[in-house]
Amino acid sequence: MSPADVVVALDVGGTGMKCALVGPNGGTVRAERHPTDAGRGPDAVVDAILDIAEGLAGKARADGFEPVALGVAVPGVVNEAAGVAVWSANVGFRDVPLRDLAVARLGLPTALGHDVRAGGLAEARLGAGRGTGHVLFVAIGTGIAAAHVVDGSAATGAHGAAGEIGHILVRPGGPRCGCGRRGCLEAVASASAIARRYAELAGVTATAAEVADRAAGGEPAAARVWAEAVEALADGLATGQSLFDVETVVVGGGLAQAGPLLFDPLRAALHERMTFHREPRLVAAALGDEAGCLGAALLALDNLEK
Repeated sequence: MSPADVVVALDVGGTGMKCALVGPNGGTVRAERHPTDAGRGPDAVVDAILDIAEGLAGKARADGFEPVALGVAVPGVVNEAAGVAVWSANVGFRDVPLRDLAVARLGLPTALGHDVRAGGLAEARLGAGRGTGHVLFVAIGTGIAAAHVVDGSAATGAHGAAGEIGHILVRPGGPRCGCGRRGCLEAVASASAIARRYAELAGVTATAAEVADRAAGGEPAAARVWAEAVEALADGLATGQSLFDVETVVVGGGLAQAGPLLFDPLRAALHERMTFHREPRLVAAALGDEAGCLGAALLALDNLEK
């Protein structure tokens, strides 16, 4: 690739899209944000993705760059090999051949990936996991999902559903998860679960960030909810370490913004759970909400090398 080559990258979320032109070294040349407007239906979202990607490619050419590939990261179940968005509750996709549609519209080699795996790829290669060969990236927000990255490649699984650490059973008989089962990690320790649990105990609403602050201030209900979440997260991460034996666990998503309020007790709780397993380095994500978009760019760059 020449220094003037760029890839078009899109990270599609339920409410917004992070979009960029990215150079061969992973540097962002141009960044944009657009609404997803998922309420308009999946067909409209697909049209918006293609319109935005085509627009970015045009802007690249106008600025003297040459777009050479497209990378798109989407939520849900993704068949990366086939380039199909199999299913997504947030966006409404069901068996959408997004890669083929993009190639037909833009005429560029296109890679389709999963949003959390793309974020994990970026954190492992460009962010907090850089320089370590085995990384588990865990995104904790409304839900909880993970990506296992080995030597710069994220495992997809046999059916495109690898990394669903949020659905590890940590509290049998516990709160009902969105998947229908009781006691999943996501139902106890996600940001939405923390807010829901606090409302049950305290009788007032608060965000997970506010619960963290109130726990630090000594409020009993908040402290109980926060401790429950940290203990559950430690159980989930200990299970992940048993399965994957990684060097570094990178925690991202909205909950990671709690900083030491999360990481200090979580490190201690994880340490307590280690027996013969090597304790992983536990660090905060470094790339923020740009990780998915950068990961989509890396997928596009990798696709060119195949």
